[in-house]
Amino acid sequence: MVSSIIRGKYIICKVLSRTEADVICDGAIFQQDGQIIDIGTYEEISAKYEADELLGSSQDVVMPGFVNSHHHVGLTPFQLGSPDHPLELWFASRMAARTVDPYLDTLYSAFEMLESGITTVQHIHGWRKGPAASWPAITEKILKAYEDIGMRVSYCFAVRDQNRLVYEADEAFVEKLPPSIAPEIGAYLKDQAVPVQDYMDFFDHLWQQWNKGAEGRVRIQMAPANLHWCSDDALMLQKEYSEKFGVGMHMHLLETAYQKEYAHRRSGKSAVRHLYDLGFLGPHLTLGHGVWLTEEDIELVKETGTMICHNASSNLRLQSGIAPLNHFAKHGVKVGIGLDEAGINDDRDMLQEMRLVLKLHRVPGMDELVPTSPQVFQMATEHGAETTGFADSVGTLEVGKSADLVMMNWHHIAYPYLDQDVPVLDAVIHRSRMSGVDMVMVNGEVVLSQGKFTRIDKEAILAELADSLNVPLTPEEERRRELSKEVFPYVKGFYDGWLNHSGCNPFYCQNAHH
Repeated sequence: MVSSIIRGKYIICKVLSRTEADVICDGAIFQQDGQIIDIGTYEEISAKYEADELLGSSQDVVMPGFVNSHHHVGLTPFQLGSPDHPLELWFASRMAARTVDPYLDTLYSAFEMLESGITTVQHIHGWRKGPAASWPAITEKILKAYEDIGMRVSYCFAVRDQNRLVYEADEAFVEKLPPSIAPEIGAYLKDQAVPVQDYMDFFDHLWQQWNKGAEGRVRIQMAPANLHWCSDDALMLQKEYSEKFGVGMHMHLLETAYQKEYAHRRSGKSAVRHLYDLGFLGPHLTLGHGVWLTEEDIELVKETGTMICHNASSNLRLQSGIAPLNHFAKHGVKVGIGLDEAGINDDRDMLQEMRLVLKLHRVPGMDELVPTSPQVFQMATEHGAETTGFADSVGTLEVGKSADLVMMNWHHIAYPYLDQDVPVLDAVIHRSRMSGVDMVMVNGEVVLSQGKFTRIDKEAILAELADSLNVPLTPEEERRRELSKEVFPYVKGFYDGWLNHSGCNPFYCQNAHH
C-alpha cells in the first residue's frame, strides 16, 4: 500500500458558504492507497503517521482537484478551421473538420486539463455516424487515453434521433436544398441516423465494461443530446435506463435563443416546463448551458433538484448569451463549471475560467448578489463533482474521500507582496496561474509533477499528433469542406425570422439605450 503526507502552507478543504472556506494553516493530509485517512496540522499528521513519501512544503497551497463538468474534444474547433460562429451556424461549419485520431486528440486536451488542476472530466461524446457497431473501438481509444494519463472521466455518449443539422426533421430540410447538394447532405445525415435502442445497447456495453474498471477512474453516464435532438420517446427511454442503472444524465439545454424558440414551437411551452411535465427533471440530471432559462424555469430546476453546468467561455464565443448565474445562486441551484469545446484562450485552463465566471456576472449596483471566490471554487470542485459519477469520492478534501488534489506554490500567488488580510481562497482565484501548478494527484498517485507527466510522454504524443495531421486532406475531407460551405447559407436562411428581441427583459442590466 502506498502512503504519503502532503504538506501545505494552506490546505483548502472545502467551501462552507458563499464567503467562507475550511482552510487549515500549516496543514497536511495523510493518504493511503488513494484514500484520505486524516487531515490536520502538519505537526499533528507528521507525529501520527509514517508515510512512504512526503510531498509539498510549508510554502505550498493544496486544494481539491478541479472538475471540468462539460467537455467534448481535444483539438478545438478553431484549430480545425471552424470559426466562432453562432452555434446554429457552427454546426454547419464543423462539417469541415478533419478526422483526428481519438486517442491522440483526447490526450491533447487531457494535458491542458491536468496542467490547470483538473483531475475529473465529464466527457460528452457523440455526433458520430453509424452504425453503432463502429463506436466501441472509438470509445476504447478515448477511455484508454484517460486511463494512460491517469485522469478520472465520467463518460457519456450523446443520443440524437432527430433534427441533426437544423431544428426540423432531416428529410424536410433536405427537401429545401438545391439538387446540387441535397443528395449528399441527405446521405451525410442518414449516416448519423441510428436507432435509439442501439444507443441504449451501447450504453449497456460501456457500463458493463468500464463502470467498475480502470482503478475506479471511469464512470459511465447518459447524455440526451438536447431537446431538439431527442424525441419524447427517446428522452423517456433514457430516463428508464438512467433509473435502472442508477446513473446520472447530462443534457444540453437552452444554450441559445433559437433553442428557446424551438421549444415553444414544439410544445407551446418552455423547454424546462416540457421536461418537467414529462417527469424528466431531478437530481440525476444536469442541464448544460441553461443560458435562456426563465424565472419559472429556474424555480422548476430548484424544485426538482436538477443541476446546471455553466459554460461561460463557450457561450461568449458562440454568441449564445450569458447564463443568469446570479439568479441560479439566489434560488440555491447547484452549478458546475464546464470548459466545453475550449475556454476563452482556446485552451482548457480552469484557473482562468474561474476568474471569468467570477467577473462576468458582476452586474452594476452596490447591493447586487454577485459571485464570490468561494462560490466559484465550489462550482469547480464540489458541485462539479456532483454532476459526474464521482460525487461520493471527489470535490472536497475530507477523510474517506479519494486523494485527488492540486498543489501550487504560494510564491507565484503572493510574491512580491500580498496583504495578509486577503483571504487565501480569494488569492487563489484572482492570482493563480497554470505555471504555478507544481503537482496534481489522482487517487493518491502523482500524475503531474513540476510540469512533467509521470505516466506518459507529452512531447512524443504531441509530435505524433502533429505528424498525423501534417498530411494532405483526404478526398472525403475535401468534399466535406466544400459541402460545409455550400450548405452554410441554407442553414442560416432556415432561422430567418425566428428571433424578436424587442420584448426581451434580461436578468442582467449591463447597459441601456437611454
